[in-house]
Amino acid sequence: MSDPTTRPGPTTFRIDAGNTSVTCGDGQRVLDALLRQGVWIPNSCNQGTCGTCKVRVIDGMVTAPPAPDSVLSDAEQQQGYVLSCQSTPITDIAVEPPAAECGERHHLLRDVAGTVGSITAVADDTVSITVSLDEPFEFTAGQYVELSIPGTGQTRPYSMANPPSESDTLEFHVRRQPDGLATDRWIFDSLTVGAAVSMTGPWGDFCHQPGEPDVGLILLAGGTGLAPLKSIARAVLDADPDREIHVYHGVRTEAELYDVDFWRALETEHPNVRYTPCLSREEWSGRTGYVGDAMMADFDSCRNHSAYLCGPPAMVEAGVRALKRRRMPPRRIKREKYTPAASLVTL
Repeated sequence: MSDPTTRPGPTTFRIDAGNTSVTCGDGQRVLDALLRQGVWIPNSCNQGTCGTCKVRVIDGMVTAPPAPDSVLSDAEQQQGYVLSCQSTPITDIAVEPPAAECGERHHLLRDVAGTVGSITAVADDTVSITVSLDEPFEFTAGQYVELSIPGTGQTRPYSMANPPSESDTLEFHVRRQPDGLATDRWIFDSLTVGAAVSMTGPWGDFCHQPGEPDVGLILLAGGTGLAPLKSIARAVLDADPDREIHVYHGVRTEAELYDVDFWRALETEHPNVRYTPCLSREEWSGRTGYVGDAMMADFDSCRNHSAYLCGPPAMVEAGVRALKRRRMPPRRIKREKYTPAASLVTL
């Protein structure tokens, strides 16, 4: 069960998870402790808004902020379910974690340090950043890290755009958010090449796992939601250069498009890759409208394909509906929604 009060206790607690026990520091969240010690829990947003990481506490007590009914129902809370990303133990606890899908490979959560290697403006209010790491970093294509914002104690999530085979340097796509703590007040303001950065990862279960069905892929991106899809496409083509991949990138105006030359070159190098940029608020020589509509115009059926969608919530939800209308099995649709963090009070 959960308890909203904070109580003094030992410096570490024990978390029993099935046949495994791990230690959890005082104030450390359950999800963080489990992932760092090799116990996989599905996780997406890590902000308490998606419910992916819920576990049932069958013994002991945790403290956590109230969870929205849409994320954790009253019935689930009465049964002992909590959000592991928001919960910290106040006693030793035992949990029933959901079983990981058979065959998936997961990586230990850890802290990583590096140096900014480049900051390149690639589109209107959008930059590509590379970070050279102090040591190799294992992740699965599609996952993300939480970058630490200096002097704030805050973090923000950014997906890797490079494939896992490039484990020494990470690539991120960042779009400026008005008054954004990580963007307006750091990355677009004072971050420079050569600066030291720190991060924690890998996080997330929006990722392409080796051994998934060998079918054509449809990748639907909105804005910088292109980043994890670039990682997935490159990882898939590393393993199978002839794989059929259809990439749809949606933005509002041509000034917001980026990585066009990269995708055009990939089309030339891999004949089964198709790249389709779409503008929703501007006429131009290419496709107009939304990525889901463009995909539906190109496909009579998606039954023999899998899909990955990443971008703003409305774009992702519309894309999922479009794929289902083209008869794609729901189990083959993976999605991740990008929601800007709320602006914080000036420090």
